[in-house]
Amino acid sequence: MFSRVVKNLSPQCVIQARNMATLKEISVRLKSVTNIQKITKSMKMVSAAKYARAERELKPARSYGRGARAFFEKAEIERDDKQPNHLVVAMTSDRGLCGAVHSNIVRKIKHRLAEQPTGVSTKIVVIGDKARTMLARLYSKDILVAFNEIGKKAATFSDAVIIAESILDLDYEFDLADLYYNQFKSVVSYKTTTLPLYSLQSISQAEKLNVYDSLDEEVLRCYNEFALTSLIFFALKECATSEQSSRMTSMDSASKNAGEMIDKLRLTFNRTRQAVITRELIEIISGAAALKS
Repeated sequence: MFSRVVKNLSPQCVIQARNMATLKEISVRLKSVTNIQKITKSMKMVSAAKYARAERELKPARSYGRGARAFFEKAEIERDDKQPNHLVVAMTSDRGLCGAVHSNIVRKIKHRLAEQPTGVSTKIVVIGDKARTMLARLYSKDILVAFNEIGKKAATFSDAVIIAESILDLDYEFDLADLYYNQFKSVVSYKTTTLPLYSLQSISQAEKLNVYDSLDEEVLRCYNEFALTSLIFFALKECATSEQSSRMTSMDSASKNAGEMIDKLRLTFNRTRQAVITRELIEIISGAAALKS
């Protein structure tokens, strides 16, 4: 009996309380989305400035990559995928909010590791915390070394030297190595690319190495170190430019989406507030009419 009375009397109270709660919730949500839009707009401006600098620095850095690759291509170094010891270098950074820049590289590496033939051992060198976090979930035992503090400042040739020396000093002799990085195409596009890396042994066994005069073992070792450093420096610059352009595009899209959401929330808030005011006026007029009668 008591519960039946509560069911009959509760709707008006529930509707009034619901409208008040709805107005407050919409107001809080509107303020939150507005603050988010301010943040995304600021991040877009910062990314635009960093992108302009990264693009300027990319043009001279590409000459390092072209020179190193030209040497390996003319030497015609053979690669045998059936060799047992493989090395994968994942080039990412420590920063996020830049679309699928990092996840595309990790996805390709996972696909390769999942389909590697029996008898092949693949070890991983991780550059950047993003790749380390994603790859450590499944392949933590295969990660030989990880580098962080990548992406916070513009990469220099000295950074590439440190990474290259660490790879060459590893207690792991690889037969075949690949560097996964993002190649910058335009402001709105990039391509996840694989760059082959070579050990000193594979370079010394190249058939057309004799086209270069006076290449003794010491000269070849020094050039291999410089070529590896140049390729890493080139990949760092390509990844930095791709990351900043992708972050700029992502923040622009986020700002536009926040603006659309703000417009919808304001419309909903105004409609709800008008409905509450109209209902209160009806109640006041009805009460005044009842008193007169």
